[in-house]
Amino acid sequence: MSVIRLRPAVLLFGALLTSGWLRSVIGNDNLRVAYQWNQIDFEFPSAAERTEALRTGSFVPENVIPVGLEVYKKRLFVTLPRWKTGIPASLAYININETNSKSPKLRPYPSWNAHRQLSPDEAPEIVSPFRIRADRCGRLWVLDTGVSDILGDFKVESPTSLLVYDLHNDNLLRRYKFPQDHIKESSFYANIAVEDTDCDDTYAYAADLGAPGLVVYSWKAQESWRIKHHFFHPDPLAGNYTITGISFQWDDGLFGIALSRPQNDNFSTLYFHPLSSTNEFAVSTRILRNQTLATSNNIYREFKVLGSRGPNGQAGVAFLDKKTGVIFYALPNLNAVTCWKTSNRAYTIKSLGRVYMSVTDMVFPNDVKVDDESNLWVLSDRMHQFMYSNLDPKDINFRILTATVKDAIENTACDTNIKPLPDIITNLGDILRPPTTVSPKSSASIALVSNLLVGIVILAKLFL
Repeated sequence: MSVIRLRPAVLLFGALLTSGWLRSVIGNDNLRVAYQWNQIDFEFPSAAERTEALRTGSFVPENVIPVGLEVYKKRLFVTLPRWKTGIPASLAYININETNSKSPKLRPYPSWNAHRQLSPDEAPEIVSPFRIRADRCGRLWVLDTGVSDILGDFKVESPTSLLVYDLHNDNLLRRYKFPQDHIKESSFYANIAVEDTDCDDTYAYAADLGAPGLVVYSWKAQESWRIKHHFFHPDPLAGNYTITGISFQWDDGLFGIALSRPQNDNFSTLYFHPLSSTNEFAVSTRILRNQTLATSNNIYREFKVLGSRGPNGQAGVAFLDKKTGVIFYALPNLNAVTCWKTSNRAYTIKSLGRVYMSVTDMVFPNDVKVDDESNLWVLSDRMHQFMYSNLDPKDINFRILTATVKDAIENTACDTNIKPLPDIITNLGDILRPPTTVSPKSSASIALVSNLLVGIVILAKLFL
């Protein structure tokens, strides 16, 4: 009798699994590892120069860690900030089509000389960028902190600057040094977004996580202004992090920034969040691009609260794929990448889709990008371990994963092909959702089966 009475629930559960709803909760984890490194190495001009760099300490392999990435055409760029000494180049690339190795050596961008101090009184052309952005106009925007030995003596080599390169010939088009009033005592600019609807009237947005604020730079006017808002500040209740057994506290402010396609008024929406926060916010660039309005005290209500990602939902970088309207988030506390469909009016745990989660391949996701061929790219780098412990050179420490956007969001809450289900079913999301504390892969199947069984029991009770 009990078997007969359970049958409708089991059938419904099977239907949910087939329809893709349950898979959207569990996630497909469709990304694959494209590149991986135990330690980063470079294409030196000669073996002798590499040996000399190792001898003099200008190249210390264990001090090099990739943080940001960008893909333009067939080049994949990575930033290698000068956290410590021994970083021979802080921006480099690989040619995707020419790379057969899964652990290729990196080529400095745009050249070796750009990373060298050519005279005692001048800093290198590029000092220490964290994030970069290639626009649709063929320009590479490099947000350079200008600081070296960040975890040591914290040496300011040059003012925070925007460097813009022509990706057709790799020439430096422009260097813009931030005005002194943009640099506060705790300022640290670590992320950039570029609104490139008009190549001659482009705007760049730089996020200050240390002294929370947003700098808006006009390419046409060649000037910038700094915006303040309470939403840029960290949440004091969201500063605790525990990743692979390492616990620490951060109070980082504005960090994640992502731009939508132009709306009906030809302005984009800037989605943003502090790093130490679980909330997401939004504001129109119509407000931000108006220097007089943006720097006034009359814009507070123009900034909107969208919702929360829930416990352990602190997000680092974010990137919006303009073709699908889907934002991808890096969630370091969960070793995961998630997504949200901007056409969704709700911003809750249930409306977020799990794209990829792994305590092996996705330990501290640190950058996310979508290229012009609709491929998603994610960089994971174990940065917490680099900062608070040590990286084992025998382990694979850095990975770049990829998938098409279509495959990445398939059968998640961001998939436009998934049909809405009744609320009575949607409300089971919290029960069937994987636990926020991720187990090793060896126990993943056990956890999955447990979740499935719980779902069957709950559904059975609903239909008895």
